[in-house]
Amino acid sequence: MNEDIPVGLMFGAVALLIALSAFFSSSETALMSLNRYRLRHRARDGHRGSQLAEKILERPDRLLGLILLGNNLVNFSAGMLTTLIVLRLGGADLEAFIGTIILTVVVLIFAEVAPKTMAALYPERIALPAAFIYYPLLKALFWAVWLINLIANGLLRLFGIRTSAVNGDALSREELRTVVTEAGAMLSTRYRRMLVSILDLEKVTVDDVMVARANIIGIDLTDDIDDIVEQLQTSDHTRLPVYRDNIDNIIGILHLRRVVNALRDRKLTKDLLVSLLTEPYFVPEGTALSKQLIQFQKRKRRVGMVVDEYGDLQGMVTLEDILEEIVGEFTTDPSTDEDELVRIGPQAFQASGATHVRELNRIADWSLPTDGPKTLNGLIVETLETIPVSGTTLALDDYRFEILETSENRIQRLRVRRG
Repeated sequence: MNEDIPVGLMFGAVALLIALSAFFSSSETALMSLNRYRLRHRARDGHRGSQLAEKILERPDRLLGLILLGNNLVNFSAGMLTTLIVLRLGGADLEAFIGTIILTVVVLIFAEVAPKTMAALYPERIALPAAFIYYPLLKALFWAVWLINLIANGLLRLFGIRTSAVNGDALSREELRTVVTEAGAMLSTRYRRMLVSILDLEKVTVDDVMVARANIIGIDLTDDIDDIVEQLQTSDHTRLPVYRDNIDNIIGILHLRRVVNALRDRKLTKDLLVSLLTEPYFVPEGTALSKQLIQFQKRKRRVGMVVDEYGDLQGMVTLEDILEEIVGEFTTDPSTDEDELVRIGPQAFQASGATHVRELNRIADWSLPTDGPKTLNGLIVETLETIPVSGTTLALDDYRFEILETSENRIQRLRVRRG
């Protein structure tokens, strides 16, 4: 019967089978190379090809079963047709063997390597149109594909492998961080830094960003009322802790907006001031910024007093401190007469001892250790195991510190450079 078929038609059939093999090979690579998150985004936007591709990729074992069924079918058919062509042309066993070798090379180049390389480079151009073909094929050949997968998955279970136990879509925080940092031109540098900072909030605690106890500016109710009024009128802060005798005896938090009228009418008294206070909100040290941000939102608070396990005050954290970890500094801290951190060279800064190590790392893109002391003063004192005198220099890895001014119990100002 095959003698009635023209040889030219048989050559055309082989070429068609090779083209089908190229389709199966390229579409397999393309579908498996798709960016699942981009695919999901386009599917939610209503792109039909993306919707079909997402559906057939829900069960990759069935999709692979269908692709391999089709690919092997056309490859074997091409091999048989090649043998028939050789025999029709008067060839013997040797010629048939040579024909098989030639077909193998042709399939390898035109139906495997070239199509799969193109599919790996441009997966969406091939995968999305192919989804329109595979979706109805999976419906039509469901029982054949189901039977193939039943046998294949049964063999995998013998080796302790379960296809339903693998979830390749979930990303850890570190993996998501890598995706963001490598987004390239798709995200501006500023947006990338903000997203990375949000991901890193869980690693940072209130201890890393709080205003240290010694630097807290508040109102002492034991002061004369005239001094308190003057302090309120000249304050650079909108919220101030109010205490008696020392900062450990906090009574509450004062919002300056509440005393504006009394200050204007010169009717402010200590009793009135106390009546305008809100109850202090205490935060355990070591609380992650991600959790504290949620707590500020739930409690409708903007200021928290950080305490240790014994209830002793360690510092003060504000909502602005957390937001600055995400977007960077809003303004220079006005609580000091001089700027706390001043750049004096490409890789050099003049800073106060109270400057947070994390802040310097963020501004200078350095990597000073942050797993110990939180301030430059603490880092240097811990390294030297003593409070240095002015003029002392210190080398810590690739960083050089020069002490400019000290007091009895801490470093006031210093110069730090890299290299």
